Amino acid sequence: MCSLFSFRRPAEEARNLFNYLDQPSFPPRDYVTPGSPLAIVRKGLDLQRHFALVRWGFVPGWAKEILPGRPLINARSETIYEKASFKNAIRRRRCLIPADGFYEWQGDVPGKKQAWFIHQPSEELFAFGGIWEHWMGSDGSELETAAMLTAEPNALIATIHDRCPVVIMPENFERWLSDDEKVQDLLKAPADDFFIMEKTIIARGPPKPAQPAPPPKKQMDLF
Repeated sequence: MCSLFSFRRPAEEARNLFNYLDQPSFPPRDYVTPGSPLAIVRKGLDLQRHFALVRWGFVPGWAKEILPGRPLINARSETIYEKASFKNAIRRRRCLIPADGFYEWQGDVPGKKQAWFIHQPSEELFAFGGIWEHWMGSDGSELETAAMLTAEPNALIATIHDRCPVVIMPENFERWLSDDEKVQDLLKAPADDFFIMEKTIIARGPPKPAQPAPPPKKQMDLF
């Protein structure tokens, strides 16, 4: 499971890599946590790429209500085409999640696990594969959410964890955001040498589990 990542690069660098039309101004974030605003890039009705902020924690469009508890932050690539929660989104609402690194922990003793920061050797931006959804409550309230896809780890990540986020390479951005429903061949970890790992200490300690989200309000402000 990937439950913490970083997005620290400048907004203009992200815009250049992902080639979206918008010019948002957003602060660098050392820690992007479940339940918080999540930056995504998706294809709009105008067939152009757009930047958006959604909540990290997937809510299926058919859900009658948002239930308390841990949000659906990850979706397993091996079953995503069959799971009721995700099977429509993987076919029609895929997105790219900009990041420059992510965190995993090694060990079995709570409070004594070793944190690792995993990133490209160049520390450049890359894209996780994601899916997003639009949910509407019976009272007219609306919420957009997303989840990150995970796969079997490459050789590097396998030394500390049994899962790895799916990474979409730039040459596959257009296909990932297209109407092509069959993208199973892209649901994989990157090459073994794509990332490097370094031991780290999380500045404010390991992230606490997200608290149950309050019911969304009409025209909810993610900030």
